[in-house]
Amino acid sequence: EVDFWIIPIIQGFVQIEELVVNYSESSDDDKSSPETPPQESTCVDDVHPTFLVALVSRRSRHRAGMRYKRRGVDKNGNVANYVETEQLIHVHNHTLSFIQTRGSVPVFWSQVGYRYNPRPRLDKSENETVSCFRAHFEEQLKHYKKQVIINLVDQTGREKIIGDAYLKQVLLYNNANLTYVSFDFHEHW
Repeated sequence: EVDFWIIPIIQGFVQIEELVVNYSESSDDDKSSPETPPQESTCVDDVHPTFLVALVSRRSRHRAGMRYKRRGVDKNGNVANYVETEQLIHVHNHTLSFIQTRGSVPVFWSQVGYRYNPRPRLDKSENETVSCFRAHFEEQLKHYKKQVIINLVDQTGREKIIGDAYLKQVLLYNNANLTYVSFDFHEHW
């Protein structure tokens, strides 16, 4: 009976927009060519379709904190600054959803100091990390069934120690429902 008094809240972001797509508009190149025949509308229902697009980001209450001050995983498998972002598209009575999660690398690590981008360090051994890493991904796989891990840690320099520890834990966990991809921004910048 107290549900009436409880207000559900999230720490995050919500935006919902309605988009209308006009398929009959031609590009500037098409309009300038006298040989281009007029285009028929290609939409299924012959009207300008309306898309409802929603973006919802939810930040976890577990291990929330400031960047450089809260890092890694805890003993329960919660990672620092974990966020789930869902993109929803509704069109023609169909709803599509794409979920992306992000969070700190799920190993015991920290960055000490107050200067910009302090050097990361591992706080526990590989063996001490295994059970917490496993707890993190068992929870992820329970919710999402399969996951593609995109490791955005710098593969060289000061962050290499964290990236190497992450890859080692993925290999030790050896779960067919996880796909590991390393993407180094510095290579593609």
